[in-house]
Amino acid sequence: MKIFINLIIIICSLSLHTFAQKKEKKDKRRINIERSPEQELVYSDHDYLPYIKSVQFYPNAQEQTIPILALNSDDKLFLSFDDLRADNRTFYYTIEHCTFDWKSSNLSTLEYIEGVTEDRVFDYKSSMNTLQAYTHYQLSFPNEGSMIPKLSGNYLLKVYEDADKSRLILTRKFYVYRQEVGLDIKTLPSFDVSKRKQNQKLNIEVSLEQLNINNPYQDIKVVVKQNRRDDMQEILSKPMFVKEDQLIYNNNKTLDFDGGNEFHNLDIRSFRLLSGQIQNSVKDSLRKLVLIPDQDLSTETYSFSFDEDGKYFIRNSDFEDSEVEGDYANIEFTLKTPPPSNGEKLYIVGLFNNFDTTNENEMVYDIQGGVWKGVLKLKQGLYHYTYKCIDENGKVLVNKYNGHHFETGNTYDVFTYYRKPATRWDELVGYGTVKTAVNERH
Repeated sequence: MKIFINLIIIICSLSLHTFAQKKEKKDKRRINIERSPEQELVYSDHDYLPYIKSVQFYPNAQEQTIPILALNSDDKLFLSFDDLRADNRTFYYTIEHCTFDWKSSNLSTLEYIEGVTEDRVFDYKSSMNTLQAYTHYQLSFPNEGSMIPKLSGNYLLKVYEDADKSRLILTRKFYVYRQEVGLDIKTLPSFDVSKRKQNQKLNIEVSLEQLNINNPYQDIKVVVKQNRRDDMQEILSKPMFVKEDQLIYNNNKTLDFDGGNEFHNLDIRSFRLLSGQIQNSVKDSLRKLVLIPDQDLSTETYSFSFDEDGKYFIRNSDFEDSEVEGDYANIEFTLKTPPPSNGEKLYIVGLFNNFDTTNENEMVYDIQGGVWKGVLKLKQGLYHYTYKCIDENGKVLVNKYNGHHFETGNTYDVFTYYRKPATRWDELVGYGTVKTAVNERH
């Protein structure tokens, strides 16, 4: 009996020792994961770390449409992203109510959130059979009892690590609206004769169907965006005319947008059967694809090509699951232009990088080749991109090398905001969208 008891004691000791060793190893692995650094909050669509890629944010079952919800509805938003650090991290998220011009409304979370005000991202998977390892995270919200918006208006979604709001991973804008006004949006050529062949003019009429506005020159703001771009938007603070229950915005000098040109298309759904845009493919530690050079279109006549106004779609023709079996590649872009002026900068932009200008998507001019070159790491899919120029004085020349055409298909989103007297927040009381003629035919 004593021998039996001693054996049990020895076995238990060994088991405890083995468990302690495994726990110590696991704790060491956790300790070795360096936490994401602290970041300064930016009230825009922004990825705070270079490891965060392929962020998708849109209403459920409406891929790549604008992230917008109807107040007091069952609408949900879907968010997904990849973390190229390829470990398992604890991410949390919350939302913040913002003013019409994307500043904090300075409201308590209890004033604009019903239910839980912070939640964890539970759904994540590791990549499979890819040269670039990553962890894919995704979530859908709001859910019952969790983070339901109580007010209409602009919101900022924040994702951060370890429940520490200073360790931001990404932020994304979204909208919650309560349709209380009617919108009539018309597109027509510019009233400026010199711009009639290149600009697209919008006139807007707002019908105050359910609102009693005391001072429309102060209480109402109208924001118009072209292709969801912050660098192609206009804010109207005053109507041109006020009629009974109607606000008219038809000033000849406002809402006169550069039509630009159709976006370039990039198809990298398959790394086995390469699309016609790819000139060369090299497989190393990560695949590199060299694209056929794009041409300077600034002096070319308009030529229609179907595009999605800067959107992108994660797709994989080689395997079934695009989210975790889609691989990444370094894509080399080339744009052939005359030599630029000193100090000029050029960037590859689209919704895939929020039309942002960073070191990552900046191009370099090759004097000998007479071309701009830039490399981006992109996941397999369909991309619609363009080029954004900033001159030596810091002025944005959106379409310098793209061309300017009235015929171009563009999407315009119109947001109507109302601030009630003696309140501190802006409500989104009207939303409408319109596509110019070419896109409407397709």
